[in-house]
Amino acid sequence: MFGFLVAAEQTRFSMRHGLTLAANSRRWRIRAGTPLRGRAMKNDGPMEHLDDWEESLAARYPAGDSLPVPRSGEGAAFRDYSQNVRPGIREFYRLNHRHQTVDFVESKKRQYLPPRTKRMGVWEAMEFLNTLVDDSDPDADFSQIEHLLQTAEAIRHDGHQRWFVLAGLVHDLGKILCLFGEPQWAVVGDTFPVGCAFSDKVVFPEFFAENPDRERPEYQTASGIYSEGCGLDDLHLSWGHDEYMYHVAKDYLPAEALAMIRYHSCYAIHREGGYTHLLNERDGQMLRWVRAFNRYDLYSKGDERPDVRRLRPYYEELVAEYFPPVLDW
Repeated sequence: MFGFLVAAEQTRFSMRHGLTLAANSRRWRIRAGTPLRGRAMKNDGPMEHLDDWEESLAARYPAGDSLPVPRSGEGAAFRDYSQNVRPGIREFYRLNHRHQTVDFVESKKRQYLPPRTKRMGVWEAMEFLNTLVDDSDPDADFSQIEHLLQTAEAIRHDGHQRWFVLAGLVHDLGKILCLFGEPQWAVVGDTFPVGCAFSDKVVFPEFFAENPDRERPEYQTASGIYSEGCGLDDLHLSWGHDEYMYHVAKDYLPAEALAMIRYHSCYAIHREGGYTHLLNERDGQMLRWVRAFNRYDLYSKGDERPDVRRLRPYYEELVAEYFPPVLDW
């Protein structure tokens, strides 16, 4: 079962900001008012932990693979890693591919865009996300802040631009959608265009058979509701933390950093080479940055814990260089 522990010491964050996490049968809710009580509240999702999806990506794309994966022949199958995939991951993708429709994506954009659910600074948002702690082994698992710092520190270690480091720090902050009540399949997972024919280069393409958009002829041509060469920015991608965080950050970061944030989960395009007929020349330039970022996103999660107290002043200064003190979320 997928569950999160809202630890007692972290409860103070929610109480200080007038927020409470309440459980229902399928998702987290946040409401103002009642203080949090007790140790934990459960969420019934197909994955045991939200980070199981990222672990499955590292298994699908081992370090050292070429970018993008070479292809030969129409309809070439994915690398066959699915034999050993955990049942929860398979069920997660079934739900994701079943429910991510044009209508669903447009409804979520109306609900969350422009961002207006909450106002807070970047580090405050990191602390908010940090209230998600895996309840299966809370002493052993890294906090969300530690994971963000691992990615940013790996980028910083390699001498990249300061905005590149900052993109690593904030790229997953859109996962606060979990705390706004969204189910797993609407927060994480490989993203893909909706409103056109589903590609067999999306992982588990067989699960699109259950998607209602398969019954809409206007959505089942190669370009669907789009025109060839329209470009990534004109596509409706499946809804999740990437698109949401892009809209939070879009007025503050360079285009290259925004592409990293917005498209880092779109593996069908930046790793599998799909949907090329919809891309334009600018996309080719931006996807090079996405691929450069991808190895840090997948392979920077080591066993060494970052020293949050020591690193915080550096990252607070970096955040202040690009972002205002308070943002709309």
